[in-house]
Amino acid sequence: MSGFASLRLALSAALLGALLYSPLAVAQSAAAPAQSAVTLGPSGLPLPRFVSLKSGRVNSRVGPGANYSVDWMYLKAGLPMEIIQEFDTWRRVRDADGSEGWINQSLLSGRRTAIIAPWQRGKGAQINLMKSPDKDARVVAIVEPGVMGTIKSCDGQWCEMTLDGHTGWLAQAAVWGAYPGERVKD
Repeated sequence: MSGFASLRLALSAALLGALLYSPLAVAQSAAAPAQSAVTLGPSGLPLPRFVSLKSGRVNSRVGPGANYSVDWMYLKAGLPMEIIQEFDTWRRVRDADGSEGWINQSLLSGRRTAIIAPWQRGKGAQINLMKSPDKDARVVAIVEPGVMGTIKSCDGQWCEMTLDGHTGWLAQAAVWGAYPGERVKD
């Protein structure tokens, strides 16, 4: 190898090393996982994501197909579900209690609903539905954990919801049906 070629090779390696290990490159690569944390499923939609049940009678199966046995039957239209996997026209879902199964996509809706603090059920807790997205706002209604409602919007910290005819705001951390920090627009 000529002296010129080896010098060019050494300079190229040094330049590449400087680019790869510069503070800016390190900062950008550290930030990249947070920006690309959204995984798209075969449908082109993000995984995981929240949806709701279209029908008042929905079978959850042990596998992605009608030939698999029914594990659960859900009897409440509008119940929020979290899609965690996709296969053809089947969606693997998780409910608020953590049970998982496969439901055909035709039985799911993009309409956003939520269950209020299901982890607090049976503990005597009460959640305040506020007039505006402020902890000091007037209380519109007092809600028991486990109540289901429709999400109108979420700003990342608060969700505007309709619960049994009452519309108000809840801390997003008390909602199972929207991810922490997620923005939702109806």
